Amino acid sequence: MLLPFPCPDPSDSPSIPWDDLLQREPWAAPMAACPQDPEHHAEGDVWTHTRMVCDALVRLPAWQALPADDREVVFAACLLHDIAKPITTRIEDGRIRQPGHSPKGAIMVRELLWREGVAPAVRERVAGLVRAHQIPFFLIEEQDPLRRAAAISQSVRCDHLALVTRADALGRICKDPQRLLDNIDLFTEFCAEQGCLERPFAFPSDHSRFTYFRTPGRDPRYLAHDDTRCEVVLMSGLPGSGKDTWIARNLDLPVVSLDAIREAHDLDPTGPQHAVVQAAREQAREHLRRGQSFVWNATSLTRDLRNRVVELAAAYNARVRIIFLDTAYRRVLRQNRERDAVVPLPAIQRMLRQWEPPDLTEAHRVDWIVQTGP
Repeated sequence: MLLPFPCPDPSDSPSIPWDDLLQREPWAAPMAACPQDPEHHAEGDVWTHTRMVCDALVRLPAWQALPADDREVVFAACLLHDIAKPITTRIEDGRIRQPGHSPKGAIMVRELLWREGVAPAVRERVAGLVRAHQIPFFLIEEQDPLRRAAAISQSVRCDHLALVTRADALGRICKDPQRLLDNIDLFTEFCAEQGCLERPFAFPSDHSRFTYFRTPGRDPRYLAHDDTRCEVVLMSGLPGSGKDTWIARNLDLPVVSLDAIREAHDLDPTGPQHAVVQAAREQAREHLRRGQSFVWNATSLTRDLRNRVVELAAAYNARVRIIFLDTAYRRVLRQNRERDAVVPLPAIQRMLRQWEPPDLTEAHRVDWIVQTGP
């Protein structure tokens, strides 16, 4: 098994142990207690919906025809797709809303599977499907559907995503289920036409991809002129993931280190960081003005934090390479304890609630460094 959840085998059609899951998994009970808006989910609570979604999925011939590992990933995504609804539920104008439950669900799934020791590639496939599970409902209605499809295809297989969303549509009671299913069909046809249903959308070059996702209205098939002068290596990883050690062993470049700046000025890593970031950015500008490649060494755990550095690099015509250290749970804890400046566990927990690994829409190159072990 790739994942710590039971996945039915279509060859013998065993039942899903729902009562066992509800009693065993700490995320299941809040789902069972979470209401949904009756216009879109007249079946009731989130757990009831989840059961209906998974039951619908295992009846789909397209799911049954998948290789076993793919079946397990898609099933887990269906099982966990609404895991964040309990923490996002709001009552607005008498209606039940759960805004942002897809991206927040992806972060919850990521942490859950990371702690369980699930292989990073598998973990990210599940988290990616959870994050994107609503997109096929509405892609065809977007102003620029190709940009969205090209973006999600860099980290999610769109044919697997369509299966998750189809099961989501079938596993509910709502006013117009056929419209949802029609939109999923249109999503599938569109992705197939654009060559990104079973594989990532193909760009002429990594620089073309980089400039496309940073320039509205650009033709994704245009071969962009590469005028980059140097490279910014942007580190990303939790405290204790081993960024300093990896840099020392693999790179011979100047390093802009937020930890070093804090240490030089005796600043608390849990306090305000504006002065630290400003000092780091000025060091970065000095390198960029000279066309000097360098390393930006910080946790950089969210897309927003990375994008601030990427924007600075792009303004000086620098290539961007992201090094993401995906380090096992127990190893992170051990290495953090062994650091000179230990990051408090509550601070790490806060970081985990925002953790977004990088993808190829952000940089010219993304290197995923998996570090296992105790």
